[in-house]
Amino acid sequence: MLLPAATTYVQLCGRLVVELDGRRLDHRLPGRHGRALFAYLVLQRPRTVGRDELIEAIWADHPPGSRASALTVLLSKLRAAVGADVLSGRGSVRIVLPPGARVDIEQALDALHSAESAAVQADWIRAWSGALCARYVSARPLLPDYDGPAWLDAWRRRLDDVHTSALETYAAACLGLGGTEIAGAERAARSLLEHNPLRETGYGLLMRAMAARGNLAEALQVYERARTLLRDELGIPPGPAIQQIHATLLARQGVNA
Repeated sequence: MLLPAATTYVQLCGRLVVELDGRRLDHRLPGRHGRALFAYLVLQRPRTVGRDELIEAIWADHPPGSRASALTVLLSKLRAAVGADVLSGRGSVRIVLPPGARVDIEQALDALHSAESAAVQADWIRAWSGALCARYVSARPLLPDYDGPAWLDAWRRRLDDVHTSALETYAAACLGLGGTEIAGAERAARSLLEHNPLRETGYGLLMRAMAARGNLAEALQVYERARTLLRDELGIPPGPAIQQIHATLLARQGVNA
């Protein structure tokens, strides 16, 4: 009988998980700085990173007395934790993961790209599954116990954008699938607007979902909410896309009256 292949999985969002060749090693990483250093190197794969860049990435705001010595010690501890085959190099270093290794952020980015491409082609099943994966990963905070470095803030902003797009694509996919998924479209659209109240597509998706569930009057109220918010916050009217949805709903209301 064939034995299952050893897994390598790195989860950077939410609780840090490092599983290398089937062995859990996250508990062995050397403290907050060690976890941040490992995450930074994983996110830079497959690039080799010099020591000056690593020092700036870890101690930009609060440098220790001897940053070079501190980095040497930290790299030594990290290498002992994950192995010299994983933390490769001396003067400059990089993380080397085996083929087939999974990193949650990489999975989320790939899944969102696939979902958005599928949505353009109206392949709603593939769009639904990809958006769900990206949404699940991006909903968790990146390295929640670590603050400050510019690279971390940049990645958090990027993941925030991923989360917005994933909610948007997921809601659209649910609408495309119809049936029992319409309720999921409404929930995702509401979550999208909670996350980003100025996202006009969120209002359009919510209006369409509510109308599909037979709540036409409430869908029209959503438009009024969007119109008021955009006027008060930005001094602009709703865009053409949701104006068109509004006009369609008004026409339906007239037919049903």
